[in-house]
Amino acid sequence: MKVDLHCHSYFSDGKQAPEFLVQRAIENKVSHLAITDHDCTAALDLIANHLTELTIINGVEISCQWNSMEIHIVGLLIDPASGDLRELLSSQQQQRKLRMQAMDEKLRSLGTDGLLSYFENLPCISYTRSHVADFLVAEKVCKNRQKAFKSHLGKRGKIYVGSNWCSLAEAIACIQSAGGIAVLAHPGRYPLSWRKLETLVDDFKDYGGEALEGSYSNIDPNSRKRLCELALAKSLYLSGGSDFHDRAAHWTDIGKFPALDQQALKNAIWLHPKWHSLNQKTL
Repeated sequence: MKVDLHCHSYFSDGKQAPEFLVQRAIENKVSHLAITDHDCTAALDLIANHLTELTIINGVEISCQWNSMEIHIVGLLIDPASGDLRELLSSQQQQRKLRMQAMDEKLRSLGTDGLLSYFENLPCISYTRSHVADFLVAEKVCKNRQKAFKSHLGKRGKIYVGSNWCSLAEAIACIQSAGGIAVLAHPGRYPLSWRKLETLVDDFKDYGGEALEGSYSNIDPNSRKRLCELALAKSLYLSGGSDFHDRAAHWTDIGKFPALDQQALKNAIWLHPKWHSLNQKTL
């Protein structure tokens, strides 16, 4: 079994169509793929009627707030038709649009117009700061995406607008209501000390979270080992995914991330009862 349980299409901040992700997964010998767009499940509808040897795991990645910090929760094995999930994702998408409108106002005050028109020409449903960074580079306001985040989109940036996401508890409850497994995405990427990360994991589990990503692109061996040990200590399942966004980023690809080690396989997410209780062969 070769899984990739975290990747993005152009319906959120990825660059490629869902069909590309499916085809790349097949080419890379991935057996189980989850497309986990930010606050959006449109990709699942688009690929639902394809017939291939690939098993699709219905997924989503929900942005939420924990202690004034943005945290991402992946939902796997979800029912995209769940009323609670659809309501939450609609609210999150509306918050994203309001945030972009506020950024557009700030940009126009600085002499740059056209951000909202730029969005209208994109296939995305969930608007993100990554899209704004691309716009700033295209308009030659910033030299590259990194500088765009530093000068304009970071917390001290010229057009920064805070987020208004749902709470960690709400995100997990919604995933559970949709029949899914809540997974703490890329735990090592948050600006947290190890002690504070343990606090986050404890809260995550208390709210009903069941798994954490123990491996993802560019994770170092020490972090992977510690996350595995943390998951085992907290009786959490371990998931993994590339967090793929763009085929031009050659450091990552569908299915390209370190495999879970033998110790982690004891709690691999495909051992979760829900993995076997639902027929995920939707392609």
